[in-house]
Amino acid sequence: MLEGDPRDSDARRTLQRVFGYDSFRGEQQEIIEHVVAGGDALVLMPTGGGKSLCYQIPALVREGVGVVISPLIALMQDQVDALTALGVRAGFLNSTQGIEERRRVEGAFLAGELDMLYLAPERLRLDATVRLLDRGAISLFAIDEAHCVAQWGHDFRPDYLMLSELHERWPKVPRVALTATATPATHEEIAARLNLEQARHFVASFDRPNIQYRIVPKQDPKKQLLQLVNSEHAGDAGIVYCLSRASVEKTAEFLVANGITALPYHAGLDARTREANQARFLREDGVVMVATIAFGMGIDKPDVRFVAHLDLPKSVEGYYQETGRAGRDGLPSTAWLAYGLQDVVQQRKMIDDSEGDAAHRRRLGAHLDAMLALCETVECRRVQLLAYFGQAGKPCGNCDTCLTPPASWDGTVAAQKLLSTVWRLANERRQKFGAGQVIDILRGKKTAKVIQFDHDTLSVFGVGADLDDNAWRSVIRQLLAQRLVSVEGDYGTLVLTDESGEVLGGRRQVMLRREPERARAKSGDASGSGKSRRAAPVDLPEGALPVFELLRAWRGATAKEQGVPAYVIFHDATLREIAATAPSTLAELSAISGVGENKLAKYGQQILDTLAGKDPSDAQPPEDLPFGDEPFDEPPFEDEP
Repeated sequence: MLEGDPRDSDARRTLQRVFGYDSFRGEQQEIIEHVVAGGDALVLMPTGGGKSLCYQIPALVREGVGVVISPLIALMQDQVDALTALGVRAGFLNSTQGIEERRRVEGAFLAGELDMLYLAPERLRLDATVRLLDRGAISLFAIDEAHCVAQWGHDFRPDYLMLSELHERWPKVPRVALTATATPATHEEIAARLNLEQARHFVASFDRPNIQYRIVPKQDPKKQLLQLVNSEHAGDAGIVYCLSRASVEKTAEFLVANGITALPYHAGLDARTREANQARFLREDGVVMVATIAFGMGIDKPDVRFVAHLDLPKSVEGYYQETGRAGRDGLPSTAWLAYGLQDVVQQRKMIDDSEGDAAHRRRLGAHLDAMLALCETVECRRVQLLAYFGQAGKPCGNCDTCLTPPASWDGTVAAQKLLSTVWRLANERRQKFGAGQVIDILRGKKTAKVIQFDHDTLSVFGVGADLDDNAWRSVIRQLLAQRLVSVEGDYGTLVLTDESGEVLGGRRQVMLRREPERARAKSGDASGSGKSRRAAPVDLPEGALPVFELLRAWRGATAKEQGVPAYVIFHDATLREIAATAPSTLAELSAISGVGENKLAKYGQQILDTLAGKDPSDAQPPEDLPFGDEPFDEPPFEDEP
């Protein structure tokens, strides 16, 4: 679009007035211009990169209603609340509504009294929904979380497969599909399944520089997690991912017993409890959600300061998507993973036991191999992550391998000792054992089990006494990652692979990662953080922290009164800027990023009163705003919902 094009000015004016931002970020402007002009788009942009603006602004600028396909109905109310707070006329249709509420929303849609309408993909199966859309004016279709259409990606949703029909039924309505995660292969699959090969594809950098990636050896994961929270994230919102429901329950109980506000979330809980826990997490400050990976897709909470994994994720795509829920507001955040030998054994067994043909299991194995490579790398984590998504990067200086570089060592002899032990058990004794027994043999421990099976008479007994238990577990873990040894059966017994012979025969060198001392310490900083206390919030000058906390308290009370999440009122980043600059007039406050006209009118005087030490509840609505005689020169919205 040419400079001075009126549609460009409409988009910019909407950005400033509604959302309170002065300029677009990255490729936002190009994407928005393309969709406003009626073009289809496939957008790959990291979480926190501003994807939602890429369909919200075109929906507001174009004639008609923007229809957003969103995967989780449990979050639609919060998404609508956030838009309503901005002055956007938004609604949703889903199974949680009564007949009268649905009729009200349908009537508003047909009357042109909505700017945006949210639907779950399965709702498009209903003829009534399709007929309703036929009768209204649609400005665009936005397909959020588009990776759900990719069967080899993650979070696959069969209902997304039918969304390719949107173009067939409404060929003149532009479509924009968006996702935060896609390898080149997943990217191609999304385009093919949604019939978007001919659309413009926008691929932003997947780098999230504000997130610090850390992967530590698993020792006592719950205690390591507690150390992380207490030392770095006391009072912060966070998400903790566990593989099983039982682990979710136990971890949540452990955190609560240690003074952390934590809630469980998994499919075994009844729907009412899940909804209540999710609502608390979204609406209260400082809540930690302990969950299975079923939780989190579509979560818009911007101030999640850490995401912790107590079990190994199944794929790099899943890991990136889950860790991306931290720091959506661009402020420093932590992605922390505790990873151990048993994780590898468990994941390998799950793949072996999975349904599907050999090709399916090979694909799952490839996903796991990539995740293991990320865990075991001696290079920058961020560079490895970006490479997985086909993007180049430079060492970041803000991940554990950059901050405390691990050493690599020639583990060929150690690998030969271990593989020889596995071979001798299998061939001399016709036996198979797991890692624990093999390590006891290598270290020369005369345990009851070693004596019972006469393993102290093996020629390899005691040949590995130079390494301790943790070091041998690291060796086994890395050999599993390199497929130089494998596991089988319900008990995770160790067996040789086709590649094992190359090592035993001296034809292959085995380089291994040696964990930095700070990560192997048994006392002190078990989280592997290298920090002993929590740092003060960043970007706040001396003396501004009490002001920021005062503003947070005002925001929390206001959000509770209105029954909406705190971030719907203002993001932390906006409150930080207010605390740092201390505006004294509405005109000064209007210059703060994230303070749009509607929020200025609603909350401006309350903020000024809070800054001045007055009781905001006594504030009166301002008679004049700094934009002229009226709140809006050319109001983009006729009515507030």
